[in-house]
Amino acid sequence: MNISPIYTPPSEDELNSRKEKLLKLMDNSKLDAFVIADPDNIFWLTNFANYVHERPFILILSKCGRLSFIIPKLEKMHAESRVIGQIEYLMYEEFPYAGKGSWDLLFTAEISKYTNVGLEETAPQFVANLITTKTISSELVEVARYIKSDYEIGRIVYSSNIASKSLEKLLSMAAPGVSLLSVNSKITKLMLLQMLTDNPESNPLATNVAAVVQPPAVSDDPHNFTNIMEMDMAAGGPHVSIINGTINGYGTEVERTFFLGKVPKKAIKPYEVMMEVRGLCYELCVPGADMHDVDFKAKEVFKKYGYAENVVHRVGHSIGVTGHEGPFLAEGFHHEIQAGMLFTIEPGIYLEGIGGFRHSDTVLVTPDGNKNLTPVKDSLKDMTLSISALNFSSSPAFKKKLLKTYNRYFGLNIKLE
Repeated sequence: MNISPIYTPPSEDELNSRKEKLLKLMDNSKLDAFVIADPDNIFWLTNFANYVHERPFILILSKCGRLSFIIPKLEKMHAESRVIGQIEYLMYEEFPYAGKGSWDLLFTAEISKYTNVGLEETAPQFVANLITTKTISSELVEVARYIKSDYEIGRIVYSSNIASKSLEKLLSMAAPGVSLLSVNSKITKLMLLQMLTDNPESNPLATNVAAVVQPPAVSDDPHNFTNIMEMDMAAGGPHVSIINGTINGYGTEVERTFFLGKVPKKAIKPYEVMMEVRGLCYELCVPGADMHDVDFKAKEVFKKYGYAENVVHRVGHSIGVTGHEGPFLAEGFHHEIQAGMLFTIEPGIYLEGIGGFRHSDTVLVTPDGNKNLTPVKDSLKDMTLSISALNFSSSPAFKKKLLKTYNRYFGLNIKLE
């Protein structure tokens, strides 16, 4: 199993092996062809990523292994510059377009060659409506993506290395008054520069990274970024810092809960419980285990400590050509954990008026257990950051405002020289 970072494009053999995975699943379901419209699934099979506007992009895999790619003529050179492997291009004139060069006539003529057709469950209705033969909605492509190849693991290791260093940089910047906007601007810039330095031909259309921090006032609401102009770090905590997304097509995630200068007394117990459940999840996330059990048993521990009503999400999801995909460490999701799968491990507690408590890491399931690919420090001691240095801003007015907050919180009377 490869755990060395890779940032170079996949080989044709790599993409052929992905196609073979899907062909085996198609054969089991007795499908003659499979229709793919999801951009992430298209990328996984072809290495082509694009921002899809209104023009349809549709990939068809036949049971004989032939890939047909219906694309607008506008994108032919773009596709050829990125696609890896053998593929047949079927180009339509434009969208909308009336006449023989329209995409719908092209698609209808191609799909009519097959009797039993598989279709993504998330496929657009306007695509599904054109298939008049027997159609089966299926998650076959997503299932084929569950277990990663050595190449995919290497790419995710690379993304995770960048994410880990970026989170460490974010934490080194942490101080009361530092804004979410400044964090996102500086850290994402560093991530993108690293990616382009390593591989100048990286695909920006397959890249979408975020670096954000929730201050204590909103960290009890995991996805609350509604008023980012006022999301500044504050003395105390808990803050929740987040690095996630895709780097040149392959995802990662690392998050840490941290405090500035002082840990409020009410925050100690939930932090410790979160860490206990986190340790349990690592013990349970091993080959042969049921994904359901990891989440269910985590919730049992939260319940034991009286936090049953403060758990609002599953303990993990997978990582691949996206930063957020199946399979899931979720109650009711009964699937066997296997070596080569990747999960986030991120049990969380959310207490109104106190804040949120969540670490997240990208974790690879190995033949004999698992390996954390984002091993940033996580203890309460390490996540209690000093704020004694007040020289991070060149603005005297800002320093004065910051020092006033600092003195009030800690009951001090420090003055600027």
